[in-house]
Amino acid sequence: MNQLSTLANVSTRQIVQRTRGDRHGPITRLVSPSDLGNLIKPFVFLDYFEAEPSIASGFGWHPHSGIATITFVLSGATSYEDSTGKQGILPAGGIEWMRAGGGVWHTGGAANSTSLMQGFQLWIALPPEQELAAAESVYLPPQEVAADGPVQAILGQYGVAQSAIPAPPSLNYLAVRLKDGDRWRFEPSPEHTVCWVAVQSGGLEVGEPIAAGELVVFEESTAAIEFAAKGDTLFILGSAIKHPHNLVLGNYSVHTSSDALQKGETEIRRIAKQLQAAGRLK
Repeated sequence: MNQLSTLANVSTRQIVQRTRGDRHGPITRLVSPSDLGNLIKPFVFLDYFEAEPSIASGFGWHPHSGIATITFVLSGATSYEDSTGKQGILPAGGIEWMRAGGGVWHTGGAANSTSLMQGFQLWIALPPEQELAAAESVYLPPQEVAADGPVQAILGQYGVAQSAIPAPPSLNYLAVRLKDGDRWRFEPSPEHTVCWVAVQSGGLEVGEPIAAGELVVFEESTAAIEFAAKGDTLFILGSAIKHPHNLVLGNYSVHTSSDALQKGETEIRRIAKQLQAAGRLK
């Protein structure tokens, strides 16, 4: 059971990789499919974004296939629109789930003219039975994000908190907020050997320190991890059964085979022609 803990010792589960990623303007790329994404798949891509609204001009229309994208807004607000017909504003604390499946286009950008825009965008590689499925989008306002104690279940389940997002059942993606000095014990679900954390603010001790801005990957194991907060701390955590397939990469897509990638790219081109005909894409 995952719980706040008063145990004296922190975890000895080894950290095998750590990174601060590569920063390009307001975006820090922590994970890409061609580097750590191969180590922690199905989690294949992770960006942290932090921008003043005046320079957060938006992402523009762009496509995906074979993956799902999950955007977790920490501050500010973001606009969204996608080729499934949905559009709106997602405030701080909200979650955008976009299962690209066989192909989708979407766009977004800062929607608040006064607040710093911060958040994480994660990609997960979909299993073969979902990588060419119909596109699906879900937008959860903050009050609909399930929580249990200091933990929000962005995807999957933690304690009594079950995410409303229909993600594959083989993974959990959590946001954890701890006060200075708190200890929290994470026990992975059965067969979840992949585990990583990225610290947005504060710091953690897990036998060695993890600073704000760092992402660390733990050794593959089902052992529990004991976290101690150094300052008021916000971090995200992913755990999963390891994705057993190769990552076949396109410009905006990740599939399990070249044939699936070709089908996804064909659908992306078809949707692009529809958006162009409707005047929504140049």
